Order: sequence, then C-alpha cells, then structure tokens
Amino acid sequence: MIFKKLLLLSTLFVTISVFSQIPNGYYDTATGSGYTLKTQLKAIISNGHIDQGYGALYNAYVTSDNDSFYENDNTVLDMYSENPAGADPYNYSHNGRTCGNYNSENDCYNREHIFPQGFFNSQVPMRTDIHHVVPSDGYVNGIRGSFPFGEVSNPDYTTNNGSKRGPNTFDTHSGTVFEPIDEFKGDIARMLLYFATRYEDVVTDATWDSHDASVNNPLNGTNDQVYEDWYIKLLYKWHTDDPVSQREITRNDAAYTFQGNRNPFIDHPEYVQTIWGSVLSVETFSSLEQVSIYPNPSTINKVTLRIPSSITIKRIKVYSILGKEIQSLNNPTLANNKLEISNLKQGIYLVKISNDQQNITKKIVVQ
Repeated sequence: MIFKKLLLLSTLFVTISVFSQIPNGYYDTATGSGYTLKTQLKAIISNGHIDQGYGALYNAYVTSDNDSFYENDNTVLDMYSENPAGADPYNYSHNGRTCGNYNSENDCYNREHIFPQGFFNSQVPMRTDIHHVVPSDGYVNGIRGSFPFGEVSNPDYTTNNGSKRGPNTFDTHSGTVFEPIDEFKGDIARMLLYFATRYEDVVTDATWDSHDASVNNPLNGTNDQVYEDWYIKLLYKWHTDDPVSQREITRNDAAYTFQGNRNPFIDHPEYVQTIWGSVLSVETFSSLEQVSIYPNPSTINKVTLRIPSSITIKRIKVYSILGKEIQSLNNPTLANNKLEISNLKQGIYLVKISNDQQNITKKIVVQ
C-alpha cells in the first residue's frame, strides 16, 4: 500500500487535470443520508445511463483501462496481471488476444464482471455496465469464477501478480473467496458499492440467484443494505485502506463519456460511510474518511479540519498542486475537535492526513 500512496501523491501533484470532471450540479439532489442517500444516488446514476452493448466494451477499454500509470506502455491495465512495483508478468495489447479458449495465464484476456453475471442471469444493463465490467486475464477470470472477494491466508491458487483464491479469513464468512493485490482492493470495493446502488431496485428480483442459494452469494436479500454484514465491512475496509487513485478518476471520467453515468463513490468517497454506517462497528467509524474540511472551496486564506474525538491524528501535511510541501504538523493539538490551516493563497492544495493505521488525501480549493 505504501507504493500506491506515494504514486497517488506524485501523480496528483502534476496537474489540475487529475481531479474528476464532475458535471456541474450532477450530485445536487444527493441531500439525504443512510439508504435515502443511496436511493437518491441510484436515481442520479440511472439517469443518462446508455447501454452501449457488450461488444463495445473492448473499444472503451482503450481509454478506460489503459496503462498510463505504472509502466505507461499503453497496454491493457488488468488488475490481475499488473505488478505496481516492477515488471508485469505479462501484458495484453488493446484489440489483441481476446478470448477464445485459454489453458493458463497469458493466453488471452476477456471481460470480467466484478459482480458476477451469473447472479443476475446475464441481464442488461448489468452485463454491459463498464463501471463493474473490467478487462481481465481469461484464465484468472475463470479461477475467480463467481466467488465473492475476501482475504486469504492459505491460497489454493495464486496468480502471477499475487492475487489469491482460497478460504476466507475475514470476519464471519467461511467460504472460498478471491483476494486481489492491495493496489486494487479499493477499486474493486467501489465497483461493488456502485453496483449495489445502481441496481438496488432489482437485486431481490426472483430471476436473480437468491440469497440462500449459495454460500458464495454475498447478497443479504434486501434492496437497501444489499450485501451481508461481513461483505459491507470488507468493502469498507478496502475502501478506506486503498483510497481513490488517479487511475480510478481517469476510468470514471472515461466511463461517463462512454455510457453517461458515474461512480459516486469515486467522486465522493465519504458517501460510503454516510450510507452504510449503521452496519459498521464503532472501530470502523474511526476511519480518517470522517475528517471534514470547511469551508471548501474557501474564499478566505484558511480552512478548518473537523476531526471526530474517536480519531487520533499523527501527521498533517499540506502540499501545493505541484507537490511542494508548504505546511507540516506532527501530533497536532486540537481545539474542540477542530484544527485550523491558515496562510493559504488562492489555489488548489492537497492535505495528507495520517494516523498509525491509515493515510488519506483530501483536496482544498481556495478561491
């Protein structure tokens, strides 16, 4: 995870274009909390969603899933073959070696449904939704199958980039799961939370794989929470441990161009806790994601960080958009759970907030 945090900071500092191109007013009607907010988001991301068809995904991946972030070699960015810290075990070129048949890794790539399409019987637009349908090595896609995601200590299969399949060790679930490498856990969590929001009105349809049909099915049989408690906790853990990256921002913008809707949990990571907070433990609430900044944007030369009493902050660093460190505080002293950052000139800043367990980076705009 250290590599991704450093990569995230270094890439974010290059240019203002790193920030999502959210259309003006896109989330104006997202005013509620809990599952009310989730339903409001469902309406927002359903409006304008155009099914472009299954075949069009390969062409869309040229923009949405292009390796412009690691080797920067314009190959297919496959989460199951990417090695963020060194040479990839293999690569695929866009529009080449699509599956067909496969017998091992590096034979061909195809389209994986992060939420398995077998659960919804390949119905559209779920089957063709780029926000959860990604390019994947065909063999690894088959190895993962319809297993839910989880955490694995004793894998029965390990991919060439270190992803694992085996018995789950997270929380209460005891079935077989698939664990991607740390670099992409947050990406996958936000895809699954998008799915739970975009399709909340149909996840309990009789045509879907019912909640009790299989130990591999993480649905809980409701339209509001959607996933079982253990799965919500897992996804939230991955969401907070692996914050939104530039790769996800770029993918979200490309998906919006392709099919007309966005993943709200990339644009607004704080929505996850706002919606599913009732499922999460008190310890989970200690996430740095709860730190808020106001006013933001600011028309004055200072902002205030509001930090819940359950959170202990070890370090706060403020960077300019070009990556220059302009302020640093270790073990800051709070006044009424608040901390003021002042002497900010007009511009865009990144605030990196850290404790012993997490790092999170937030944007500040001073107008």
